[in-house]
Amino acid sequence: MSLNTFGHIFRVTTWGESHGPALGATVDGVPPNVEITPEMLQVWLDKRKPGQNKFTTQRREPDEVEILSGVFEGKTTGTPVQLMIRNTDQRSKDYGDIVEKFRPGHADITYWQKYGIRDYRGGGRSSARETAARVAAGGLARAALDKLVPGIEIKGYMTQMGPHGIDRARFDWDQIDQNPFWTPDAVAADEWATYLDGLRKSGESVGAVIEVVARGVPAGLGAPIYGKLDTDLAAAMMSINAVKAVEIGEGMNAACLTGSANADEIYMGPNGPEYSSNHAGGILGGISTGQDVVVRFAVKPTSSILTTRKTITKAGEPAEIITKGRHDPCVGIRAVPVGEAMMACVILDHLLLHRGHVGENQGKIG
Repeated sequence: MSLNTFGHIFRVTTWGESHGPALGATVDGVPPNVEITPEMLQVWLDKRKPGQNKFTTQRREPDEVEILSGVFEGKTTGTPVQLMIRNTDQRSKDYGDIVEKFRPGHADITYWQKYGIRDYRGGGRSSARETAARVAAGGLARAALDKLVPGIEIKGYMTQMGPHGIDRARFDWDQIDQNPFWTPDAVAADEWATYLDGLRKSGESVGAVIEVVARGVPAGLGAPIYGKLDTDLAAAMMSINAVKAVEIGEGMNAACLTGSANADEIYMGPNGPEYSSNHAGGILGGISTGQDVVVRFAVKPTSSILTTRKTITKAGEPAEIITKGRHDPCVGIRAVPVGEAMMACVILDHLLLHRGHVGENQGKIG
């Protein structure tokens, strides 16, 4: 299987399967002398790990990351950093029923059609467990960004679960880490808990919308046409398992606006240009403006459900299937730290590209 690497200078290659002995990431292009320890990465992995509450899969994985190379005396050396996370709570027997059957909504059928072989244990490479490696790599990217751009902040949160969205009038940044849904709306969190508990008990699942914001991103990152910052951000978010749509800034709603409503007016502030609004999501012409970079993505409902679905076997015969095992009733919950990680990786990659090509911004204002 090819194409397991993303990034231009900061390049991340993930490896491993859901029910294999381990998974991880090989990260090349990491700047030297970045302070890093396993504990610094573990903070982000703990946000994503399963089994933390009744709203996520009950698979019990500590997700403890090991650094095998590229770090000496607590600092990166500039050589490839090898990260590994061991799998400890596999229950492959739960998947015996799908050896010959394809699960609707899963990649089982397309993997089989393409490769003629598939790891049916938890979906193998197509499992959302692969994202643990991305979160570890994202922690490394965050550490490098902290060194190169002090003050940059990346935060993700859920804005919608199924048909139920947040009320942005109640948006509270401090609430995001105070509930199991990473949502800035405390009222919505209580309502979602009741809603999702009912779905979970009935064997159903539901989708979600996640928003990720990067604050303190310098102006000038990205390049016109094929190297746009938003191009790489969209590709990064779309590559996350179960993601079906990505928006930058106003996104699809921009089609509903007039030109005067959509264009963010520009003013001169005490520290440089300021904008009246941020419909552009912090990116114009593929290049960051210095405003918050805002990305939103939709996660489909978990396809592994206890509701009987019609399917076929590898022999083409009709069949029915119930997906056993331990699964998230809303996989969007654990997609929040994954979206943050992908944002960090892309922002760092474009920062390194910018420094190599341009150095400091060339156009001065004021």
